[in-house]
Amino acid sequence: MEIARSLRSSLSRDKSSAIRSASGLDTFSTLGRRVTHYPLSLVLSPAVLAGARDWLGITDPDDENHEWLFDVAWFTSGYTCIFGKGCQGIKGEPTPEENLGCCIHGAHFTDKDDLKRVKKAVKKLTPEQWQFHDKGSDGSWLKENKDGEFKTKVHKGGCIFANRNGFDRGPGCAFHVMAIDDGVDHVQYKPDVCWQLPIRREDHELDDGGIVTTVTQWERKHWGDGGAEFAWWCTEAPEAYIGTEPVWKSMRPELVQMCGEAVWTLLDQTLRERTVQGWEPMPHPVVRTGKAQGVTAENGTSTMG
Repeated sequence: MEIARSLRSSLSRDKSSAIRSASGLDTFSTLGRRVTHYPLSLVLSPAVLAGARDWLGITDPDDENHEWLFDVAWFTSGYTCIFGKGCQGIKGEPTPEENLGCCIHGAHFTDKDDLKRVKKAVKKLTPEQWQFHDKGSDGSWLKENKDGEFKTKVHKGGCIFANRNGFDRGPGCAFHVMAIDDGVDHVQYKPDVCWQLPIRREDHELDDGGIVTTVTQWERKHWGDGGAEFAWWCTEAPEAYIGTEPVWKSMRPELVQMCGEAVWTLLDQTLRERTVQGWEPMPHPVVRTGKAQGVTAENGTSTMG
């Protein structure tokens, strides 16, 4: 929240030249919209630069009071989900052989619309797509806790929609299987928390009525005390930074669903243009260890960090 406040307070609504001279921000125009590169020194002390990130601010074309701040280090990295290809899961000990990934607790729902959409998707699932169709298609897939919150049922140590080893279609999310069969993006069927992970969005309402939304990665600390119990977490693991496309491209469906097509288009255009101009964003902290591969913002070509 303090970073969001600091960044927002440094960005006036005056002309770009005034912004640049008053704050030192690198403000430029992409597709006629204001985009701002926030220097690390603006919000971070030298003591924390080892884990520092560049941030890219984009004013929402549909709402000038809404500023989106993107973690450039992560979105230009080569992070990719390695489910079934080395993912060790989130239990207290590594369990890559289970192929359950982060699908062990069941999924909560963000709101009524999320639940309604998933209910509709469940009715479409077939036994060929969903291993536990006979265990949950009667409606028992949905559970309500004592606080009145709904979540997907946990069945045999994992989400009831998580197909397991030995299933004809292989291990993985039944909704994802159906999306492949239907030729659509999986964000149309999966619960919000499932398709969003490991993207983390936080909305901060400011005193002036504006909104600053930070978009970055989920880290172990974001899970609270439970995160400390994970034997492994993907966004901090070098082996997950092997993608051939930067995150802002590989996770385009998720970002468009989260931020809107207009904001994603500005993000895409900005990162492409700035790379051509010679701008080199600070590599992701995991990539900077030299143990993982990164990708260039321009074309996604693999490079050693």
